[in-house]
Amino acid sequence: MSNTNQDHSNKLGEDKLDMQSLDLVNQNFKKLAELFPNCVTESITGKAIDFDLLKQELNHAVVEGNKERYRLEWPGKREAIVTANLPTTKTLRPVREDSVDFDNTKNIYIEGDNLEVLKLLQESYLGKIKMIYIDPPYNTGNDFVYKDNFAKDKDEELFESGQKDELSQRLVANPEASSRYHSNWLEMMYPRLKLARNLLSSDGFIFISIDDNELFNLQKVASEIFGEINYIGLLSVENNPKGRKNSRFISVSNDYCLIYAKNKEISSFVENIPKSADDMAEDENGNFVHKSGKRVLVGNNSFNKPVTDTKSEKHYTVYYNVEENLISLVKEVALSDTNLELISKGYKRYVSSNNQSFIENTYTAEKFRDLFKQGALDFKEDKIFEKNFNSTIRLKSLLVNRDYDALINNEVIKFKIDLKTTSAGTLIKELFSTTEPIFTAPKNTGLIKLLITLCSDNDFTVLDFFSGSATTAHAIMDLNAQFNNKKINYILVQLPEIIDESNLAVSLGYKNICDIGKERIRLAAKKIKEETAADIDYGFRVYRLDEGNMQDVYYRPQDLEQGKMDLFGDNVKQDRTEDDLLTQVMLDWGLPLSLKIEQANVAGKNVFKVAENSLFACFDKGIDEAFAKEIAKEKPLRIVFKDAGFKDDTAKTNVKQLLKQLSPETEMKVL
Repeated sequence: MSNTNQDHSNKLGEDKLDMQSLDLVNQNFKKLAELFPNCVTESITGKAIDFDLLKQELNHAVVEGNKERYRLEWPGKREAIVTANLPTTKTLRPVREDSVDFDNTKNIYIEGDNLEVLKLLQESYLGKIKMIYIDPPYNTGNDFVYKDNFAKDKDEELFESGQKDELSQRLVANPEASSRYHSNWLEMMYPRLKLARNLLSSDGFIFISIDDNELFNLQKVASEIFGEINYIGLLSVENNPKGRKNSRFISVSNDYCLIYAKNKEISSFVENIPKSADDMAEDENGNFVHKSGKRVLVGNNSFNKPVTDTKSEKHYTVYYNVEENLISLVKEVALSDTNLELISKGYKRYVSSNNQSFIENTYTAEKFRDLFKQGALDFKEDKIFEKNFNSTIRLKSLLVNRDYDALINNEVIKFKIDLKTTSAGTLIKELFSTTEPIFTAPKNTGLIKLLITLCSDNDFTVLDFFSGSATTAHAIMDLNAQFNNKKINYILVQLPEIIDESNLAVSLGYKNICDIGKERIRLAAKKIKEETAADIDYGFRVYRLDEGNMQDVYYRPQDLEQGKMDLFGDNVKQDRTEDDLLTQVMLDWGLPLSLKIEQANVAGKNVFKVAENSLFACFDKGIDEAFAKEIAKEKPLRIVFKDAGFKDDTAKTNVKQLLKQLSPETEMKVL
């Protein structure tokens, strides 16, 4: 289906009438492209919907189909789509003994296969994650690659990829390892990135660390999932200035970071990524400014457009009072229209102009005010035209070399940009008081801090579903402690991979990578608290992926013989706790796991209260009308009971009716 037709409003202008009916085909294309960006491909006539792929998106089984088109293909791609779309009956079980401040913290650490975990988070965190950072396996031949549910044997894949025919004859000269080497990795990454996209907020970003083994495949897959139009850029991250010891032919000293937005049109970074410290200069207030930084307002501005509409959101003159740190944005008709009243109050005048005409500013007035509130603007007093007329406002860099001791009472926070793996290894050794690293090639906290500070928000959640040694949690705690207004939370996911017996970590009592990650968060929290005394969230809730809490009969009652019904009076597995049930209820009801949890006694029953009255849960037995009357007084929005928890069938019916009468806003469900 071609999308060669364009909206007439784009050609005629917004103030012109189309004089024709709505192009429904074009509208439908846009809707499908928004819902399924990975189904947008190219045809001879332009952009088109790949209907074969669309059918696959709407089907739980593999849909056959093969047409030539521009896209990345590999054996197992359709199975990867199915893998992403298949539901799961697994759940997360809280591990209070490994957690810190479980009931109050907003930070989450999850042990388990990240594919299953991402599926479980789909309802609770749909469109709520501002930033995702992942450092997946680089597919170097030495690291671990998830096999998931659709791993093939060698002969099957050789046949599907065209390397063998029905008679097992090789069709092309290609090493056996080549196809599986890349296909297995792509089959792992595709469903995870697909599910991750659903979790991003509309203005969110994903940052993916990678090296050159799979860089180009990753970019093609990411462009398919997030849309090529939402590609932001590729960072080259120098993490080993001396080059890797195992490098051949050339001395490789860097990795990469691939960046995509959920919707590039409404997303923005707070500032450009800074260059080295040599490209920055310190002003009189101790703030560092890019020597070649982006200009917000420039007196002799020949880069932006001339002002043709004085009502434009990018047309305004800035008046700045340095003593009181105040701004006033004024729309002026002529360059000579200096606001003398503001000048008399100590304001300096900044305006973009060229050849005695106004030039549009770089940002809208609203964006300019946001940047000012963030302390991200540097006001220069060049005075190149006349008294009280200043030429340049630049964006500041908040990322510079500074001692931690100088940061405690400083509103504009600065920290060292250090991306080296050697520094990251040293930090791990210092934290764990060891002479050897207990984790191979950890990421540097400097990289994560740099990426996080690109996001302009101060209160958001970062998801890292290849958590490794928990560098992301460490970096976030550092930032929160340094910035007075930062309240960033994290969700980390890590497969509990068994540590090799030769690793020092085993002798220290750590059995798997999750043990190292959780202990690092505890040690880093202790260190940061001692050094800064910052009042931040140092806690984290630990959850562990497991089979569902309910007996199989709960999901497949039709399979149970009538004579065995009495064996399942309680359809909850016997080893499951109230905490287990509450977690699954929160996930099923689409509530974030970070919500505050309290426990109270109501009419002699233990009641969990989530986010005040957002959710009440009572899993005790003997639920009756008296309890319903008491609980209705608190007007919960949602309430859940165990089916076996009611005093009898009559009580169950009466409780439901009483809640409808006494608290009509309450939604009741039963396990």
